Amino acid sequence: MKSEKVGEATFETWTVDEVQTAMEAGEVVVIDVRTPQEYMFEHIDGALLMPMAFFKAKALPGQSDKQIVLHCGSGMRSEKVSRAAIDAGITKIAHMDGGFGAWKAAKKPYIGTNMGTGAPQKVE
Repeated sequence: MKSEKVGEATFETWTVDEVQTAMEAGEVVVIDVRTPQEYMFEHIDGALLMPMAFFKAKALPGQSDKQIVLHCGSGMRSEKVSRAAIDAGITKIAHMDGGFGAWKAAKKPYIGTNMGTGAPQKVE
């Protein structure tokens, strides 16, 4: 994990392995900032959705029990949203390096769409 101080805030960049390990341990809340369409097609199982277009830092859950880790498709939008959260007064935020593309490239499990039925299915 890389850590950067931005004023009084801490901005962290996590690897997909770190995110998966923390999710399995129940230590993080993963928030997907992609569009609802992207999320419905495929997403990390257990990730919440807060699209970048509708992002409100004050609506983020508290982090007393679990760290927030944002992600998008490539890491670009989640970094931008993380920095917007810091600008809005959040003092600690993280995002996943490489986004969902890196998650899939690392062969991590996710929820995809069965193209034959249109139904969600686990992809491992």
